[in-house]
Amino acid sequence: QVQLVESGGGLVQPGGSLRLSCTAQGFTIRYHNIGWFRQAPGQEREGLGWLLSWNASTFLIDSVKDRFAISRDNAENAVYLDMTQIEPEDAASYYCASRALARPTLHWNDYNIRGGQGTQVTVAS
Repeated sequence: QVQLVESGGGLVQPGGSLRLSCTAQGFTIRYHNIGWFRQAPGQEREGLGWLLSWNASTFLIDSVKDRFAISRDNAENAVYLDMTQIEPEDAASYYCASRALARPTLHWNDYNIRGGQGTQVTVAS
């Protein structure tokens, strides 16, 4: 079964760190462009950035680029979102998605394989 599974969320204090994982099942993640997204209650899904398949370069939106990082582990068939200096505004469900051929975008519906349940990040002191 071809799917992406997000994990690693949890309860974190403001200023803390988390590593979110996006693990591919049924396909090889390094051949796909991977996007990260989040959605807070009552808000639209927001594109955070992406990792390019061919050279693993990354892009992050301005609001998170100094605090978050995206990386890939081919052996684990996974892409990660490392979150540092977490703020209350980062509380959301986080999702990943895959786009095999076309360039990645910040739009969820542009992606072919989309994570399902997401992983929840809760920020509380």
